[in-house]
Amino acid sequence: MRLRSPWLLLLLLIGLQADIQGKEVRAMVGSDVELSCIYPKKNSFDLNDLHVYWQINVTEQSHMGKPHTASLNNTTVVTYYLARNGSAGHKDSHYKDRAHLSLDRMKRGDFSLHLYNITPQDEQKFNCLVFRELEMILKVVVTLHVAANYSMPVVSSLSSPEQGEELAFTCTSTNGYPKPNVYWINKTDNSLLDTALQNSTISLNERGLYDVVSILRIRRIPNVNVGCCIENVLLHQNLTVSSQTETVSGTKDSMMESQANTHEKNRAVLSVLALLGVAVVVAVAVGWVYRSRCPHSSHTGARQPGRSRNSLVSLPGGKETMLDENSLPSTWTGLL
Repeated sequence: MRLRSPWLLLLLLIGLQADIQGKEVRAMVGSDVELSCIYPKKNSFDLNDLHVYWQINVTEQSHMGKPHTASLNNTTVVTYYLARNGSAGHKDSHYKDRAHLSLDRMKRGDFSLHLYNITPQDEQKFNCLVFRELEMILKVVVTLHVAANYSMPVVSSLSSPEQGEELAFTCTSTNGYPKPNVYWINKTDNSLLDTALQNSTISLNERGLYDVVSILRIRRIPNVNVGCCIENVLLHQNLTVSSQTETVSGTKDSMMESQANTHEKNRAVLSVLALLGVAVVVAVAVGWVYRSRCPHSSHTGARQPGRSRNSLVSLPGGKETMLDENSLPSTWTGLL
């Protein structure tokens, strides 16, 4: 909504000529943030005496290429509070239902702006102007920096091993903010590759975030290993992914070899267990045969008390003799 009141215009022009107290705030896309604007001295305020304005400059185009509406000379009013109607209003459509002033906190000298669901278009310089009885008592400029994490880069090869003397790699990363720096790295010595070897395209998507596609073309060399780095300067973040043309297949071979070794180990364990089982069966069978061939002597008749029993014993030289069990040691009699 365009403001047409000359008196209101005068107040805003006075505010633009005042000394600026600058602050910087960083917020992630989709989060909420508070832009601080606090009167430095402890004081209580009557809302009937206050005029509070939050505005941004519209000399810079928005990130989607369209300027905001509700502008006053080169400014866009985000929200403001007027004493005569006792409420905040006249918000830019982009900030409708996203910008909020707390009346209770304004009574204590806190004129901070609360912004909800931050978008890339909110990266602006916000001006806080506070007037009491036509006298400007406070002006604060808050620079809002907006950031979003890039997705982990995906590096793939565009060349087959049989194609010519050139290798080509592509690196993609999406949904980040602000605009990134893209580097290709020689992972052998971690040196940066010449930017002339790469062609990077950075574009805004429908969410106002950046997508990156970078193509690297290099001379074919054995065991080449390069890495793609996406740098988000605002977040001090570097996402790096490497790609090796031979390591990819080598990794698969290693996995197959590992699985083969595992199968061989399993077969060896089963073989050992089978041998142990056979050994146990053989031992049991041998014991059973031995016991069946050497039975203990058994006696069917009951021995009468006081009577002795004679046993025929073979002596060396083929001679035999009769022995009386009563005359033998007790350990012998069990053998007869």
